[in-house]
Amino acid sequence: MIIKKSPAEIEKMAAAGAIHAATMKLVAGQIREGVSTAELDAVAEEHIRSQGAVPSFKGYRGFTGSICASPNAMVVHGIPGPYRLGAGDVISIDIGVTKNGWVADGAVTFPVGPVTPVAGKLLEVTRQSLFDAVQQCRPGNHLGDVSHAVQQTVEGAGLSVVRSLVGHGIGRDMHEDPQIPNYGNAGTGPLLEPGMVLAVEPMTTAGRHMVRMGDDGWAIYSQDGSLAAHFEFTIAVTEDGPRIMNPWHEGEDGL
Repeated sequence: MIIKKSPAEIEKMAAAGAIHAATMKLVAGQIREGVSTAELDAVAEEHIRSQGAVPSFKGYRGFTGSICASPNAMVVHGIPGPYRLGAGDVISIDIGVTKNGWVADGAVTFPVGPVTPVAGKLLEVTRQSLFDAVQQCRPGNHLGDVSHAVQQTVEGAGLSVVRSLVGHGIGRDMHEDPQIPNYGNAGTGPLLEPGMVLAVEPMTTAGRHMVRMGDDGWAIYSQDGSLAAHFEFTIAVTEDGPRIMNPWHEGEDGL
């Protein structure tokens, strides 16, 4: 069942989203060669807690980090630890913030210094696919329009959508209905209505779409070892159109 939120509840989610966006920008400022993913985790947790919020991921089903930090061929769910960023890496940072019982979730994949043309294209296209999906999050559209927008952008650029991982509804729980694949047919699926809040998260690879589980039972990698990317917003469907609840992009490229 899709749980719609009232305007007042959406404002509460936006408060969590504002903390999320600020946290992501703080972490972005720390990304450089030699920094460990554990150090990035510490920066994020300190800021989240300083705002009277809690990191949603910490303790979730036994997860030990406050963020997910997933380098290179790791798609998602990387446990922060001793791994140190190297020049030319890409690193996906996924952050969840819970404030007064409401959750915001989002992710960005960052380059570590100059990266290869393949990596640059992967990040640019995956990011664009998220913004294309945002434009479909409006009343009267269908969930399939959101999924199709991601697929069209990613596969149109010769990259792959990870098909076994999905986005999700979000609210008081981090994972609510509906599941949101990053591929599908336009005009299909549930009708989007005001009050729905969606965590839309394109997950892509520069190679094939298949993935494998890592030895720790958390990390998920591209099966062929190709680079992966992950971008995510929490988006409210409103009468006025899509509302990005955690605008980590604001201030970038004039936005």
